[in-house]
This record gives sequence, structure tokens and C-alpha cells, in this order.
Amino acid sequence: MVGCRQGVARAPMGCGPWCWRRGLGVTVLAVAMSGLVAGCSADRSVPAEESTRAAGASSAERVMRASSLLATPAWAQSLDLPEGSSLSDVAEEAVERVVNISTNRLVRARQPQARGPFGNDPLFDHFFGRPMPERRERSLGSGVIVSADGLVLTNNHVVQDAEEIRVTLSDGTPLTAEVVGTDPPSDLAVLRLQGEFEELPWMVFGDSDRLRLGEVVLAVGNPFGLDGTVTMGIVSAKGRSNVGIVDYEDFIQTDASINPGNSGGALINMRGELVGINTAILSRSGGYQGIGFAIPSRMAQSLMQSLVDHGRVVRGYLGVAIQDLDEALARALDVDARQGVVIAGVEPDTPAQAAGLREGDVVIAMDGQPVSGASPFRNQIALAPAGTVVELTLIRDGREQTVPVTLGEREDPASAAVEPVADALGLRVESLTSQHRERFRITPRVEAGAVVVEVLPGSRAARAGLRPGDVVIEANRRPVRGVDAFHAAVGDARGQVLVRVVRGGAALFAVIP
Repeated sequence: MVGCRQGVARAPMGCGPWCWRRGLGVTVLAVAMSGLVAGCSADRSVPAEESTRAAGASSAERVMRASSLLATPAWAQSLDLPEGSSLSDVAEEAVERVVNISTNRLVRARQPQARGPFGNDPLFDHFFGRPMPERRERSLGSGVIVSADGLVLTNNHVVQDAEEIRVTLSDGTPLTAEVVGTDPPSDLAVLRLQGEFEELPWMVFGDSDRLRLGEVVLAVGNPFGLDGTVTMGIVSAKGRSNVGIVDYEDFIQTDASINPGNSGGALINMRGELVGINTAILSRSGGYQGIGFAIPSRMAQSLMQSLVDHGRVVRGYLGVAIQDLDEALARALDVDARQGVVIAGVEPDTPAQAAGLREGDVVIAMDGQPVSGASPFRNQIALAPAGTVVELTLIRDGREQTVPVTLGEREDPASAAVEPVADALGLRVESLTSQHRERFRITPRVEAGAVVVEVLPGSRAARAGLRPGDVVIEANRRPVRGVDAFHAAVGDARGQVLVRVVRGGAALFAVIP
């Protein structure tokens, strides 16, 4: 183009409405691309020599030149790629380090039936003998190879209750795997590949704390069983908590496409480093809707090391009930801080009590790092090894002070021994504490009881429909205010056990056969 001017494209003769629109669209596109090549703009003049060359160029040449300008979008030019590598190089290497995981498990399915006035209450299931057939369920997920000798990082929900775990490498090699350890509160699991295999390509951990909003990331996994799928997005948010997926949440939020089967797969940065384990999506339909969550690599690496070393996660324990500091609390406590956590309760015989922490203290920093809220503070304490001395900066009576606290070890429910009576029933209970209230969102109206923290699949308790989070308040018509009372009531029973539990604020009966 020699110059810029406004014009109207006319429809060719004999062309219908669709063809006219198509012709106009092509003409407008050609005009726009020609403008790009010639550098035409309202405030920019074009040198005469350049204009002459552009005027002599064919339309096809101008379109080709415009296409070459558009081939590398602005965001791609700013990717932090290793020198000499491309986005394809990063993606192809990542795929080699992500595996397909399939499991088999035995589940007990409820027999479909017409809904009656009592719904699916397990008490009436027992009396009317409604059949509970067993069926075999197969699940699919992903995993990430993180060591040359075959350690694989994945989600707990991918392998939970699995009787058999099969892993397929990117080249199609089938292997089996054994569980090294699992951590349901964070939904993480570590597997070790079994059988004969050569040294495996493995993925290097990156520092998730260094991720920035808007940074480009890739999600690698097996959505819907489609092996080696790579999708791209950006970091939408960091430190997502209170999502309600697991107990310990510090998620990376991304808009990279994540679907069923991606669970346990890799979230990587543009250097090919593992910065997260894809875990869940926020969706109304069950499919991808633009919001995915990944466990950050900093947390995943720490938990993995504990599972490898101890077979369980050893978490730090403080022994306090906490809540976020909001504007109303800050005014009531006469505190100038805008963020922090308020200690609402101190458990007896805990590190917090030994250090002299009190109700009403406002913790604003831990080891010099600001405390932004209850969930991040809880994660910080949990990830610190037992025996660690942490410096808590707090405000008490209007004055700032620093208190050293030696953390204890938080008892992991999944690692505690199962009592003989509970083993016979297939469940494990613990006396109700503030930690249980927080974990299972138990209503304050329940003052005491025995909390169900684990139900073994296929057990008597599972057949009765009991779930983790149920609070047993009666057993065989005797009040239950803790574990000892539960064991005493159940230990005297012969045959079935009638329990009354509180679930979600409502009370119901269940019969353990």
C-alpha cells in the first residue's frame, strides 16, 4: 500500500449473503495485514523507497510477510526458556517424565432403589436387608518420576485403597508400583516402581515460591486416559486455601487445562522444572472450566521426603486454635496490625502452653516472615519438623514481643495404631478436639464425643455407612464423650452395635452388623 485511506469493500456480483460476508472478511483481513507490512498508521509516515517496494509486492507476498510477523506472539517472546531450547523441547522432555497410573480396587455399591420416606438411612438398610453388592472399580491418573531409581509422586486419591497399581511409562513400558507412603491431609502419595527397568529420566524440582502471577506454565498428564497430553496456561493465583479440598491447602491456581486423569500429573515452568502436582479443578460440570489447583513443589518435596524417611508425614505441632485477624477483631483487641492470626484457644500440655502463649495473642510473624492468615500459618507450623524452635512475633496487651516455641510432633491419625475393638469394626475413633472441629467442620453444638477418623473399605463400619467426620455421641444407648467411653460401650456388645452419630449438624442412628 502506498498510503492509507478509508474504503468500502463491495460484494461480487451474483454472490449470496454468506459469500458476501466471507468476501468482505477476506478483504478486510488482507487490508489489515497489508497495513501491518507497510507500517501504515495515523501518525507514522512511510519512507518513499519502502513504499515503492511495498507497492510492487504482490498481495500473496504481503500476506506471507504479515504471517511471519504474527507467528511468534508477544507472550511467547517473553518465555523464560533455557538457552538454545524451544517450548517444544521443554514439553517433549516433560512428557518422558510423566507416567500413566491405573488402579484396581474393590468397592461396595449401594443397590439402586426407589426412594422411600427414610431415604438411604443405614439403620433401615440393616433391618430390611437391602443388598450391598461388591464391584471392582478402575481409576486412572498421572504421576511424575522424581528420581532415577523409580520414585513417583502422585495424588493420594489416585491410589487410595488400591489393591493393584499399574504404571505405564511414556514409551509404553508397563510396570507395577508399591506405595511408599500416603498423606491424605494434603492428598499426596509416593510410589516406587517395581520390576526391571533402565535408569529413568526424572524431573527436577523447581522452587514454587518463586513463581509469579502471569508466569506461563505447562500441565502434563493423561486426561481421560489420553497419554502424554500437554496444555499451557498461566499462574492465576498463589497460596489458595480454604478451598475445602484437603486439610492442608496452599494451592497454585492455574488456567492450564486440567481434566479427569490429570490428577497427580506435573505442573512445570518454562525451564522444565516441577513446580506443582496437579490435584483438582473447580467446576460446575465436572470438566475443565478454567480453574485448576496444584500442590506447590515446595510443599510436595518436603512431604515426599518425610514419607520416604518415615513412611508417614511428621508434622510440627503447636497446640492452639486460631482464626484470621479481621477489622472487627483488630478494633476489639486494640491492635494496629492489618493481618495475622488470633489465638482463640490454647490446648493443655502442648508446646503453646509451655511457651506461655495465651488466648487473645495476635501472631503477626513467624521467624521474621509475616503471617498473612490462619491457613498459611497452619501450613508453616505443619511443615516445620518436630523439635524445631520457631520465633513467633505477637502482640499482647498492645505491645509487640517475640516468643520462642519448641514445636512438638502432631499425631498423624493415619499412622496411629488401630485399637483391637476398632479393628474388629473396621473404624478408628479419637476423642473430639479443636483440631477435629477444624478438620471436619464439626458444629459447636456437639460438646463431646468420639470422632470417626478412619473407616476401612469393606468393613462392618463401612457397611453401616459410617464416614470420617461422624461424631459418635451414643453407643448401644450409652452416652459417649470420648474414646474410652466408646470402647467401653462397644466392648460389652455382643453382635451388632447401635450407634448414634452427628453428621453435618444432624443426628442419625446406624447399626454396625
